[in-house]
Amino acid sequence: MKRSFFQDASIQNFIFKLHEASKMFNAHILCSRSFTSSVSAHRNFQEHFRGFLSKGCLDEALTLFYTSNTPHTQQTYADLFHACARHGNLSQGQRLHRHMLDTHNPNLSPNLYVTNHLINMYAKCGSMEYARKLFDEMGERNIVSWTALISGYAQSERRYESCEMFSKMLADYRPNEFSYASVLSSCDPEFGKQVHAHALKTCLDAYTYVANALITMYTNTYNKNDPKDTPFEAWNVFKFLKSRNLVTWNSMTAAFQSRGKWEESLNLFSLMRHEHSEIGFDRATLLTILSSLVISLDYGSNLIGLCLKYCSQVHSLIIKTSFISEIGVITALAKAYADLGGDTSDLHNLFMETDGKRDIVSWTAFITIFSENDPENSLHIFYKLCKEGFIPDHHTYSIVLKACANLVTDRLTLPIHSQIIKYGFENDTVLGNALIHAYGRSGSLIESKKVFDSIIFKDIISWNSMMKIFGLHGQPKDALTCFSQMNIPSDGTTFVALLSACSHAGMVEEGTEIFENMVKIHKIVPQIDHYACMVDILGRCGRVLEAQKLINEMPMEPDSVIWSAMLGACRKHGEPNLAKLAAKKLQDLDPKNSLAYVLMSNIHCSSGSFNESMDVRNRMNISGVIKNPGLSWTEIRNRVHEFAAGGVRHPDRDAIYGYLEELIGELKRLGYVPESNLVMRDVEEEDKNWELSYHSEKLAFVFALMNGESKGCGRAIRIVKNIRICVDCHEFMKFASEFVGREIIVRDSNRFHHFKEKVCSCNDYW
Repeated sequence: MKRSFFQDASIQNFIFKLHEASKMFNAHILCSRSFTSSVSAHRNFQEHFRGFLSKGCLDEALTLFYTSNTPHTQQTYADLFHACARHGNLSQGQRLHRHMLDTHNPNLSPNLYVTNHLINMYAKCGSMEYARKLFDEMGERNIVSWTALISGYAQSERRYESCEMFSKMLADYRPNEFSYASVLSSCDPEFGKQVHAHALKTCLDAYTYVANALITMYTNTYNKNDPKDTPFEAWNVFKFLKSRNLVTWNSMTAAFQSRGKWEESLNLFSLMRHEHSEIGFDRATLLTILSSLVISLDYGSNLIGLCLKYCSQVHSLIIKTSFISEIGVITALAKAYADLGGDTSDLHNLFMETDGKRDIVSWTAFITIFSENDPENSLHIFYKLCKEGFIPDHHTYSIVLKACANLVTDRLTLPIHSQIIKYGFENDTVLGNALIHAYGRSGSLIESKKVFDSIIFKDIISWNSMMKIFGLHGQPKDALTCFSQMNIPSDGTTFVALLSACSHAGMVEEGTEIFENMVKIHKIVPQIDHYACMVDILGRCGRVLEAQKLINEMPMEPDSVIWSAMLGACRKHGEPNLAKLAAKKLQDLDPKNSLAYVLMSNIHCSSGSFNESMDVRNRMNISGVIKNPGLSWTEIRNRVHEFAAGGVRHPDRDAIYGYLEELIGELKRLGYVPESNLVMRDVEEEDKNWELSYHSEKLAFVFALMNGESKGCGRAIRIVKNIRICVDCHEFMKFASEFVGREIIVRDSNRFHHFKEKVCSCNDYW
């Protein structure tokens, strides 16, 4: 029988081998496809993983990491530890660390590279104990390991440990530029100089990164109270550095600014702009320059015009470079304009520039800017803040209350106080202190005392504020009683408040005893403010020679406040020779202050030396010194009205003049006699009386009567005056208080006067 083809043994063997080969080929194909799929999955994972990290999406990157079946490498862990460090996310970093240890993959045991990232992560997140533990357990270390730990200690403000680790590192490793920069941020002056010397030896001081750190170190460790700390090492570093970047220039301008060298700071900025324009500038540059303009005010008011011009130029630069969109820059610019006396309308325009970009910090900054220059506008901004849905914080309320302290009445302090209670801040000591100040400065001594009594935890500021308010309102005995009740240690400010209260009331013996006890019992070394109070206490009561003796024995140079107190005492008690000395000293210390000229002119007038008085006035005009005009304010139906001496610009001046003349006639019948010898010119008696009649506080008082309630209604009339009230106006108010049957409260530049039934709270001693 003939066999079939497929029954042939050789053919069957061939088919079997062919079948086996086919199976192997198919298996290879499947394996190849699996490998290709695996590579594709890994690439896909890496692409998405890197994308998330580059965009700062840490949570998304971690979610992908934990849910992916792709095997993870040491590099993946290192990248994630680095991202956790950058975000300061300690909890996610710890979870990732546990995941790596729990994987039990020998290939994933942390190597030097990953461990350095781990140390850096823990250090950047502030967990220095974990970072140090990992460091101590390392079998192998390199310069990166040491630098990560040094940097971590520095950023955690553990300066001793940072410097200690740097010193230990030097035994085995040569520092790199990052090691130097890290430790320099922690150095005190002595150790910093040693690090600088080491950087010089290794030639790394020429690296820009190290030089920048050296400039910052020398700037931060400068002690302005130490006369030995005079060499300007930061400038030496900058001067000899060949390669400078923007950080270098910013650091140097900030160094000048921090030392009060505002002119050098501005000149350096100009040099950078004109000779190194390719470097440009940034937000930090502008903030430093604007701060330097504000510092210039400490060096004399004659610079204001120049600095305002410079401020305008910086403003133009800010607009050209689009920094006007940055809220921080606008705020700093507004503060510079405000401190330099810029137009408040311009400040308001800057505030409007921030519309839509404001947060609670920027709102508070503008409220602060307006609080002294334009307190009503400050409160308007505050109410706008509330209207737009922002919740004021602790700091915002304290600034608003500061603005309230500059108002004529406490009308706006009351609703702010209500809000503080509403939002649960009633037990806040800081806000309680601010309320004491706000009520007291706006004339409400009773409300200040109520707030003081309600504070549960009174700090030193609470006690000092209350004593100061008692003194301002002519209640020295209450101030001394308050001092006797203090249950915490006093400080230097406590005794300034007490001595001021004694000075206002003529309590010479009490003030002298307090000054002596401050040293003997309380061990507080007298500062210049304490000496100024004592000179005022002695001078006011006529003990001018004792005041001069105290000035001569002072351990420090007397300032303008002391000489102005001495000059005022000489004027009051007729000491022309000492007055000339005091006036000369005052003019030398503050040449643009009109006080020395005005008081000397008054002294000559009082003695009938009108020609000499005119000579003083002429010298004042030649020197370009301008006397601040006498201004007074009163509030009628929620609106503040301003009056200048003479009142010629007021729309109701004719009606005010007529009412005032009638009132003066009535007061004369009660015994009021104008103090015509106070008029500083040799003119007829009738003309002298005319000049006295139109002092600003008299005009404000008459306007309040014309537009307020009727005689005898009981509500106090409140007036604020920018300079000291004169003797004649003081007498006028005493008689007027009896005639109208109302209390008159006048706040002048020194204190409050409460006039009631022909008696003043100052007992005619001010």
